[in-house]
Amino acid sequence: MYSTSDFKKGLKIEHNGKPWTVVDFQHVSPGKGAAFTRAKIKNLENGQVLELTLKSGEKVNRPDLEFKDMQYLYNDGTSYTLMDNSNYEQIVLSADQLGENKLYMVENCPVKVTLFNGKPVAVEIDVFVTLTVKETQPNIRGDTSSGGGKPAVMETGLTVQVPFHISEGDRVKIDTRNNAYVEKVK
Repeated sequence: MYSTSDFKKGLKIEHNGKPWTVVDFQHVSPGKGAAFTRAKIKNLENGQVLELTLKSGEKVNRPDLEFKDMQYLYNDGTSYTLMDNSNYEQIVLSADQLGENKLYMVENCPVKVTLFNGKPVAVEIDVFVTLTVKETQPNIRGDTSSGGGKPAVMETGLTVQVPFHISEGDRVKIDTRNNAYVEKVK
């Protein structure tokens, strides 16, 4: 069990029989009355966000979570197939379960899957991914590598602002936290 003093961003807790992650929290000590903790938590299964107020020292359960390193194999248009690296078992996830992560996943990329009671509830990908530019405007003479940019569509369908010197077929590193171009990969 976790006490409210153990709260930190990213901590996984169980509330009402469901797995949640702490998005934000604040310990409050009013001048009058008992101290308490106000936390914003996000449901791992459906993404629902909830404000929770707990008395200081109150306990919450640890969820029955399991973390597995997996590899993304392929998608068939409606579902995505992942393989467990340790025993080669495969699981199939829908596009809704992957959310925005599907735009950063290319075949054979590593992913970390969180399982709650044996069912997948969250998928995490690397902070930086390398994608190939599928479509972008051609270079124009006089454009420089700094200052300004143009939209580019990646192989996964993701659209990112890139510098003018990037052309179709180039491989670029993308920051998945803010959907930003980092650098051209040689």
